[in-house]
Amino acid sequence: MLKVNGIKKTFSPGTVNEKRAIKEITFELAPSDFMTVIGGNGAGKSTMLNAIAGIFKVDTGSIIINGADVTKLPEYKRAVHIGRVFQDTRMGTASDMTIEENMAMALRRGKPRGLRKGITKAERNLFRERLAILDLGLENRMTAKTGLLSGGQRQALTLLMATMTKPELLLLDEHTAALDPKTAKKVLELTNQIITEDKLTALMITHNMQDALRLGNRLMMLHKGRVLINLQTEEKKNLKVADLLKMFEKASGTGMTNDKMLLS
Repeated sequence: MLKVNGIKKTFSPGTVNEKRAIKEITFELAPSDFMTVIGGNGAGKSTMLNAIAGIFKVDTGSIIINGADVTKLPEYKRAVHIGRVFQDTRMGTASDMTIEENMAMALRRGKPRGLRKGITKAERNLFRERLAILDLGLENRMTAKTGLLSGGQRQALTLLMATMTKPELLLLDEHTAALDPKTAKKVLELTNQIITEDKLTALMITHNMQDALRLGNRLMMLHKGRVLINLQTEEKKNLKVADLLKMFEKASGTGMTNDKMLLS
């Protein structure tokens, strides 16, 4: 489903600001794999997701989604394949549009935009049905502007929009980091439910090791722009945080110093 082969990325090469954000990353995801991604600050996690999404082109290597080589495609052309939820709760929705207008935009993403009527009755019924899954009462507020929603409501809506058309690949970039613990837990539960029920292929960045171990069937740790640990289903099963720390120390030769990653 996803093949990332030897990608590298250096920003501002040949200048005093040169930064080798990705030294070399290679991995594959099979259909319905849910991989959690961890690593300290500067490990290359968000840079990797941005490279896959097409925010910028990689210097070398290739990115293949469901058999299609998207390495040289711009972001807007990759959007047909990818659903994405950002850390900033404001980035996935349009504040001045209503909930149903945002959902209609998500539903029609990648489809021809010829002359047509507004939101149909069938679409509204679909939106109401999908919103009810969130258990936030948003199915009764479909004409409300999204700018009036709380951060958690907005992020849950963004998650729903990103998965409405069952993307070939779902990218989650620390999408609960800006939420309070209770809301973050709710959004993570919804994330796991949607990915599992719709059998989506997903990459989720998190700073929380327990969440990384609890969710998904795969786990990858990045360190200084490289893949340090890449665990398959059976290797990840029954692992504890202490086990993961030992693996990191053995592979890197250093100890884990990022407190956020040690949350339990």
